[in-house]
Formats: sequence, C-alpha cells, structure tokens
Amino acid sequence: MDSVYSHLAWIDSIKHTFNLDVPFPVIADLDLKVARLYNMVGHDTRTATVRSVFFIDPNLTIRATLSYPAAIGRNIDEMLRVFDAFQENTSSGGCAIPANWTPGKPTLSPAPDSTAALRERWRDSNQPGYKSWYYKVNE
Repeated sequence: MDSVYSHLAWIDSIKHTFNLDVPFPVIADLDLKVARLYNMVGHDTRTATVRSVFFIDPNLTIRATLSYPAAIGRNIDEMLRVFDAFQENTSSGGCAIPANWTPGKPTLSPAPDSTAALRERWRDSNQPGYKSWYYKVNE
C-alpha cells in the first residue's frame, strides 16, 4: 500500500545497508486493490497490510502462502524450508513432507488415495519403513 517513492527509498536503503539489489519489481498499491485480491489486508486497513510470501510454481499456481502482521518479523528459515520442501516433493514424484522437515531428512509416502491402495498399504505395513498403514517413512 506504500507509494512508489516509499518503495524507491526502501530499495535504496537495502542497497546502502546490506549492499544488495532488489532483483524483482515492487508495485505501489495505494487503493489496496492487489492487497484485497490476495487477502493481504490486516485488521487496520488504514495503516498496514499483512506481509505475505507466495510460493508460485513454474505453472504459475500459488502452492503456499505465509502471512505475518506488519509488527511481526518474517521467518526466513521457514520460507527456505518450504521452498526446499516443494523441490523435494516435486523431484520425488509427490512425497509428503512432515512438519519440521529439513533437507536430507526422511519424507513420507503420500496417503493412499483409493480403497485398493489402502489395502495394499495394509498388506505392506509390516515391512521396513512403515510405522503404521498410513505412515511410511521414505529413507
């Protein structure tokens, strides 16, 4: 919701403070049209929008969002974990990523999506890697 001039000052401050360039476009949204469209409007729409991160895949589909009120700092480690989890999920052909997962840790097989797959999972549930019929660790 900030002006173009505010964004220019922000970009300049990042360059001078951290010697980093902002390599992506930053837009002004003074009328909150974009913020409302993407559900980024906080409780007090006169002073702040919600800070949001969108994870967009190569097909331009929003896969996940993380949103924080303006007064709360963002968690860069969690953003990187989510990014890595999407890459792992894609490269593995669809594994499930457990909570607090980090790269190199085991993933899970996705839940069965049919009665036949469920019965097969039950048959295999006494094999290594299975904690139960619904929880198979991929080492």
